[in-house]
Amino acid sequence: MADVRPLTLRVPEPAVRPGGTPVFADIATSEAGAVRRPPIDVAADDIRDLAYAIIRVLDDEGRAVGPWAGTRDDAEALEGLRHMMTLRAFDARMLMAQRQGKTSFYMQHLGEEAVSCAVQRALEPGDMHFPTYRQAGLLVAAGYPLTTMMNQIFSNAEDPLHGRQLPIMYSSKAFGFFSISGNLATQYIQAVGWAMASAIKGDTRIAAAWIGDGATAEPDFHAALVFASTYRAPVMLNVVNNQWAISTFSGLARGSSATFAARGHGFGIPALRVDGNDYLAVHAVARWAAERARANLGPTLIEYVTYRAGAHSTSDDPSAYRPKAEFDAWPLGDPVERLKRHLIARRAWSEERHRQGEAEILDTILAAQREAEAHGTLHSGPRPSARDMFEGVYATMPPHLRRQRQEAGY
Repeated sequence: MADVRPLTLRVPEPAVRPGGTPVFADIATSEAGAVRRPPIDVAADDIRDLAYAIIRVLDDEGRAVGPWAGTRDDAEALEGLRHMMTLRAFDARMLMAQRQGKTSFYMQHLGEEAVSCAVQRALEPGDMHFPTYRQAGLLVAAGYPLTTMMNQIFSNAEDPLHGRQLPIMYSSKAFGFFSISGNLATQYIQAVGWAMASAIKGDTRIAAAWIGDGATAEPDFHAALVFASTYRAPVMLNVVNNQWAISTFSGLARGSSATFAARGHGFGIPALRVDGNDYLAVHAVARWAAERARANLGPTLIEYVTYRAGAHSTSDDPSAYRPKAEFDAWPLGDPVERLKRHLIARRAWSEERHRQGEAEILDTILAAQREAEAHGTLHSGPRPSARDMFEGVYATMPPHLRRQRQEAGY
C-alpha cells in the first residue's frame, strides 16, 4: 500500500483563458459538401461517422455544394436572410432597452441566428417546439408579431403572459412554441412526452426538443433519450453547442465524449453534427430529421456547432472567462454574412440591397418598439394586474387561492 498514489480528479480546462490567443483546434471542420446524405430510413449504426463530421453546404466562396444542398431556392434563402437580420436587429434594440431600464433582463442570439431561423422553416404548422431561452428565431421565422414579443419583454399591460414569466420566456401554442421553462433541460423530456402523445393519438405532428451544451449534463437530457429511443418517439433532439454555458466551456458538460452528437450512440439514436452557422446546412439536416420523424422512423439527435458571440445574458460578463477576440477567430464565421455572400454570388442580392434591407428591418422594429412602449415598460405605464397571478393555473381555482386573492383585494 505504500506505493499507491493518492487518487485525483480530472477537471477539464478550456484551451485558452482571457488574454490568450483564441484556439479552436477541436473544431475539425469538414470540407463543404464532403459529408454524405443517407436515406431517412438508414439504421443508426450505419451513420455513426456522421456524429463526428460536420455537415456543411456553403463553401468559402459562398457556393452551395454537396448532397445536402438544394433544400432552399433563392427566394427561400432570401427569406431566411431577412429572418436572421430581423432577429439580430431585434436583439440590438432589446439589449439597448434593457440598459435603459425598460426591462429587467435580456438574452441575445448573436452568432446563432441560423440555427432557430432555419429549423423553423423545416417543420410544419402544428408541430411543437420545446425551446430554451435562445430560440426566439423560431417565432421570428414563423411570423409571430414583434410587438407581442416586446410586450412580453416589457411585462406591460399587453403582455400575453401577464407578467408571469421572465422577460424573453415566450409562449405561443398557436405558433408551436411551448412555454419556456427556466429550469434547464425539463423541456427535453416534455418534448419527448408530447411526441409520444402525438403518436398515441395517431396524429401527424412531431416535436422538436431544444437544449444547450451545458444543460446536457442534466438528468432530464438522458431520461429523454431513453424514452425517445425505447418508444421511437417522433421527435427531433436538438443540441445547440455554442461552446459556452454561462461561464463554463462545453468540455465540462460533454465529458469524455468526443462530440455531443455521439451521445446518441449509446441509445441507438441516429446522430448528426452540422455547421450551425450555415443556414442552408441547418435547414437540410433539420428537414431530414423531420421527414424521418414524420415517417414514423423515430428520433434524431442533432448537434449544431455554433458560437455564442454575445454574453450569456445581460447578467453575464464573458470577458471574465474567455478572450474578447474569440468570435473573430471562430472558424465557422458569421451566419448572416455567409448567407449574404451566397446570395450575392447567386446574383440574388447585393451589398446595396443588404444595406436597404437593414434599414427597412430597423424601421419595422422601431415601429414595433414604439407600439409596445405605448403599452408600458418595466418602470412606466400600465402593467398587468396583480390579480393575474392567481389565474391560469387551475381549471377550477382551489378555495385557499380564492381566499388569498380576496385578502389581496382582488
